[in-house]
Amino acid sequence: MLNTTKWAPHVLAILRIVTALLFLEHATMKFFQFPAAIPGVPYPLPAIMIVAGAIEIVTGLLITAGLFTRIAAFVASGEMAAAYWMAHAPQGFWPALNMGEAAIMFCFIFLYIAFAGAGNWALDNVLRPSTKQVSLTQGA
Repeated sequence: MLNTTKWAPHVLAILRIVTALLFLEHATMKFFQFPAAIPGVPYPLPAIMIVAGAIEIVTGLLITAGLFTRIAAFVASGEMAAAYWMAHAPQGFWPALNMGEAAIMFCFIFLYIAFAGAGNWALDNVLRPSTKQVSLTQGA
């Protein structure tokens, strides 16, 4: 049988990097209208959107680099929970209909990363090389 346990830190790092880069895209859409403007968002941005974009840039960059990953992921998870309940849930119950699926996915992926850590290829591992990544298959 194929032992996939040794690949877990690598796959976690890929999940972390890809998710953080997608998260950064939301900030670039808010601030630079790149790759496009967010539909329905007025410009100049309301204050709450500026705060959200700032959180997305800072946490997105930190999570991508794997620096202070757990706290950055926890903050990003909280922002996405707030975004869902403030912007999407009032539009209806079903996430597929209220366009809240991405917010939910970001929230729970970042929450997982906050508990699992950065995985491989992270600056956290350079700053604290003795920090051991906990694998769910090892029984913590």
